Amino acid sequence: MYFPYFRGRQYELLALKELALGRLISSSVIPVVEPVKLIPALNNSLAAFSKSELPISLILNPNVGDLAEEAETIDQLIDRFCTDQAIIPSVLLNESTEAVVSKLAQKGLANKDVLAVLDNRDYLDIYCALFGEDSPRFTLCPDERLIRRKVKKSKILFDDRFNKQNRNADYPEDEFFSDNHLDLESDNYVGFGDYSIVGREYIESGFAPYAVAIHIVYFADDSSLRIKHFVSDSNDDISDVAGKFYEAVTKLYNWYVHGQEKQLTSGLQILLDHYKNQTYPGLPTLKKLSIMHHLELVGNYLDGRLKI
Repeated sequence: MYFPYFRGRQYELLALKELALGRLISSSVIPVVEPVKLIPALNNSLAAFSKSELPISLILNPNVGDLAEEAETIDQLIDRFCTDQAIIPSVLLNESTEAVVSKLAQKGLANKDVLAVLDNRDYLDIYCALFGEDSPRFTLCPDERLIRRKVKKSKILFDDRFNKQNRNADYPEDEFFSDNHLDLESDNYVGFGDYSIVGREYIESGFAPYAVAIHIVYFADDSSLRIKHFVSDSNDDISDVAGKFYEAVTKLYNWYVHGQEKQLTSGLQILLDHYKNQTYPGLPTLKKLSIMHHLELVGNYLDGRLKI
């Protein structure tokens, strides 16, 4: 199973909604959403997964964004979403975890129904106190010796695989992304997770880029995941973003037609259509399509539909 982690930005939620409504995402891919705002896109995305009877995980005690500052966030999210069987109630291990678990128990939801994210060993004692004798449904955690010893069941290997650069122009053409999907069982993991092509760092606002970069994950011949960064060339100023996009998507097209047809997904096809039609979708849509491609591609691999 694959657990991609998102902070609930608009373009991420739109990607998830379109994947669910189009039945383009495998049931072996379970997105984890840490909501940053209670926006319509959050409702629509979760409703799409419910309608399609696909699993999705919702963090009830977010660490970042507007909701991290609101005292009533936990109650709001539990009351609004946790009666839906498609939505897995989920908690970050932090100072509020005990309160969340207690409130879930009051709603009749046991530890075995919960997904836990243990990405900070400082909260390992809290994890053991709450889940020591009654394990969560899944625990997302890094590959650290002490955590491996303490987390007994349903471990998900979880880390940030995206090598984020300060400037788009600094991305290399091609680099290793992950092999966490290989040999999981030998390390007693039942799945893997990451932050897709977004990365762990949370930034509220964007900015006009000097360079446009398209991040496309693909399976290499050795079954590892690598990532291509298709970067524009005319990067001296912030003018003509559409032109920069066409420079980048031209490189994507040339890579695809030279032996990478097996990587095709709906998101990638839309990007190729933008190349052929010489159209510009906008930067948020570009990110949405790259995410859609990543999740559909990994689902194809997990379901045995991708021949490497």
